[in-house]
Amino acid sequence: MGTPDFAVPVLTALTGAHQVVGVVTQPDRPAGRGRRLTPSPVKQVALERGLPLAQPQSLRTPGAVAQLAAWEPEVIIVAAFGQILRQNVLDLPPHGCLNVHASLLPRWRGAAPVPAAILAGDEVTGVTIMQIDAGLDTGPILAQQEEPIWPDDTRAILEGRLARLGAALLVETLPAYLAGDRLSRPQPEEGVTYTEQLHKEDGLLDWSFPAAELDRRVRAFTPWPGAFTTWRGRRLRVLRATPLPGWRGDAPPGTVIALVDGVAVAAGGGALRLEEMQLAGKRPMDVAPFIRGQRDFVGSRLGVAEK
Repeated sequence: MGTPDFAVPVLTALTGAHQVVGVVTQPDRPAGRGRRLTPSPVKQVALERGLPLAQPQSLRTPGAVAQLAAWEPEVIIVAAFGQILRQNVLDLPPHGCLNVHASLLPRWRGAAPVPAAILAGDEVTGVTIMQIDAGLDTGPILAQQEEPIWPDDTRAILEGRLARLGAALLVETLPAYLAGDRLSRPQPEEGVTYTEQLHKEDGLLDWSFPAAELDRRVRAFTPWPGAFTTWRGRRLRVLRATPLPGWRGDAPPGTVIALVDGVAVAAGGGALRLEEMQLAGKRPMDVAPFIRGQRDFVGSRLGVAEK
């Protein structure tokens, strides 16, 4: 069971090492400017490999549960599926259900562990293979592996590494688990943190924040929901940026300031150097051509409503 890109390496690894009796993913969703129904990355892989596929609107329906039961799975593997499994599903396979989770549980239980780790300034994260129970990412741990968070990691880059790491760890762990030779351990009671699902409005940049925090927000929200501000009443996405925590000046937060080799935005502490941006309705651009096309950009204030 899985839906986004994070789940693709897991599915690919499983098809190479075990018999996959069925794949469950979310229904096709509208995407792009044309809002066309688009299959999930997991569905695309399942179709390419000719795997049995189900896309229930909800696993709460009798039909969805009946489909799972008909496949007679020995174990159910979940990786960023997007739905909570109820007890009747958890009880279906003889070996239960396992989850590939993109954090070192119990830190960052919940829907968005990778952005949460970047936002918090964590230096290390990792993956956890856990047994799913009725709680929110509270089940016993089978295996964990650490992964450093680098200063230029975006959500997409870090999730890609963790997906590959999680797939490899799952394939390594699964044989002993199925044979009854892999013992699980309860999650520690200390160090529990939670993260919630992200929303589009979460990407709005507050220029009163320190530059280092703004940098983390840009990286945590790339590619989705995207970090953005407003300029001249239009949405301006910040695609790449670099913090300048040592910058000193008296410009109000949000003011675009000229640098010797580019521009930055004054923040609550330091400044955020802009490297790639996208104005609403335009294509992404590096800062140099953007400035050439927007002569009044330097000296303006971002995130300020037009009078």
